Amino acid sequence: MYLLYTILSALLCFLILKWLKRRRYCMDVKRLDGKTVLITGGNSGIGKETAVLLALRGARVIIACRDEEKARKAVREIKARSHNMNVLYMEVDLANMRSIREFSKTFLQKEKRLDILINNAGMPSVLDWTDDDFSMCFGVNHLGHFLLTNLLLPRLKESSPSRVITLTCSSYKYQKLDFQDLNYNLFPFFTYCRSKLANIYFTQELAHMMEGKGVTAYAVHPGYVQSNWTCHYSVLFRILVQVVMFMFFVSCEAGAQTVVYCAVSDEVLPHNGGYFTDCRPAHLRAFARDSGVAKKLWEASERLVKLA
Repeated sequence: MYLLYTILSALLCFLILKWLKRRRYCMDVKRLDGKTVLITGGNSGIGKETAVLLALRGARVIIACRDEEKARKAVREIKARSHNMNVLYMEVDLANMRSIREFSKTFLQKEKRLDILINNAGMPSVLDWTDDDFSMCFGVNHLGHFLLTNLLLPRLKESSPSRVITLTCSSYKYQKLDFQDLNYNLFPFFTYCRSKLANIYFTQELAHMMEGKGVTAYAVHPGYVQSNWTCHYSVLFRILVQVVMFMFFVSCEAGAQTVVYCAVSDEVLPHNGGYFTDCRPAHLRAFARDSGVAKKLWEASERLVKLA
């Protein structure tokens, strides 16, 4: 009897965990032949799965990341899994503004189209600094993608209708921006939360500025995903988190579904500037919908990356 109870309890726990990890899948079958997709951080995790799924639809996929060896390995895997040979790698370091400018210049010279830009790369909750003395989370997650997107806007507008998809996180709700200290770098998790909130404001203001110009923007929370973000931490922390991720986090393939949905589905078009999770629009806290703050952040970001 004890064995039976143990088996039934284990089965119940398994079913509960499966229910907690359930996710919608993108059911849109639209092809992307002739379209060019750029994915930052496309060499691993959600980015690589997104690259595979879009390459399967016939897109020309460019993954942009800083580690050449990992990128080339990822390109081979993406080609093998998608049977699409039109996949390539370009080097960029989002923690270095000069690298972003050089990458953008090269991209504009070589690529005649940019139909979908996916700002996927990101830093987890770490206390570190970029080459330009920005906090690592804010510098990479927000400012790096802010500069990259602005420099590539000419090609996005020429390729209209085009889309910009920026990955964020539901943890945005735990912090608000402090314009007296945008470079906040004290408590790692709070730094991360602020950078993810900045991603949401960036998406909203980009959508507002590009209204009527053929470029739409969407912020995506992919869910809590079993990716390799723990590589920035100690071995003990990684072991502990791996257990939690196995139990409660979803696969990278499941996490990529909402990104793909926002990249291909026409259902998202009425929600320009919106926040999506689980392949549908999601509600934002009131403070995260403040257009005044979004505009103020855009202007501050322009000054920080020397676009203004």
